[in-house]
Amino acid sequence: MGVIQAKIQTVEDIYRLVRTAVVSMRPIRATYHDRDRWFCPHRLGRNNEGRVRVLCYQYAGESSSGLQADGSPENWRCIALEKLCRVRLLEGSWHTEPNHSSPQTCIVDVDVDAED
Repeated sequence: MGVIQAKIQTVEDIYRLVRTAVVSMRPIRATYHDRDRWFCPHRLGRNNEGRVRVLCYQYAGESSSGLQADGSPENWRCIALEKLCRVRLLEGSWHTEPNHSSPQTCIVDVDVDAED
């Protein structure tokens, strides 16, 4: 029986996938802090310390802080890109909440924003 090798996603691979999702307004499924997350990334850029962050709206999966019903303003997340793994682009509806800029303290240097 042969060994099956899985492709390892580099941070660059993940950045490209997330950037594609923001630009094309497509949801993502990924693992973050050992939890399955389904989210729509709205903004990609860097925080005050220069680290890459993703402002996203999580609509399904698991969350250590608890996940509210889809449409709740409580489902905004600021995710450290380098801690994402098993990132996949999904086909499906775009999920958001009107207060898109309200939680905007996680990214100060924006690379791409779904609203642009």
